Amino acid sequence: MARYRGARCRLCRREGEKLFLKGERCHTNKCAIERRAYPPGEHGRDRRLRITNYGLQLREKQKARRIYGVMERQFRNYYAEAARKSGVTGENLLQILEMRLDNLVFRLGFANSRPLARQLVLHGHIEVNRRKASVPSYRVRAGDVISIREGSRNLLPIEHSVETRGGRDLPDWLEANTKTMQGRLLRVPTRDTIPVTLQENLIVELYSK
Repeated sequence: MARYRGARCRLCRREGEKLFLKGERCHTNKCAIERRAYPPGEHGRDRRLRITNYGLQLREKQKARRIYGVMERQFRNYYAEAARKSGVTGENLLQILEMRLDNLVFRLGFANSRPLARQLVLHGHIEVNRRKASVPSYRVRAGDVISIREGSRNLLPIEHSVETRGGRDLPDWLEANTKTMQGRLLRVPTRDTIPVTLQENLIVELYSK
């Protein structure tokens, strides 16, 4: 299974904003954006570099991929699915990404970052409707209940995540119970309720060429 294994802080610096890929570290002065707020590489500090329209579109697509931890081929497949559906393609794409199991584990506060949420799913610590789910890209449906397996609730990363994030900043299309370590997807989110700083119209423009 392909996944990014490099330094995550470089990804945030490349996009010029916090993508919250390292949990609590992103909220401290150890965050790479706080210390080196310029792109990585030899020409990172060169202010003379001009960004074309294509460059803006590419950066937005890369930022979306990195936020949700999706590889290129899978992202293209998601876009193709979003384009086939009725409605606004950009909003459809974000809905598909938001309803991934690993993203919802993060949103519910059971993990401090999406990479940790992905790991919890892969290691079999997550259940959907009381059945073990070990595929991070599993598509959760409205009404589904996501929970931590009973034997995994005392794991330190999960306990710490629930204590620091559980039930906080929760979108109105989710509900969480930190005592039972359960959450529910109430409905499909709309664009105005998805808390990401993305210009999805640029991604649509990129793939529409």
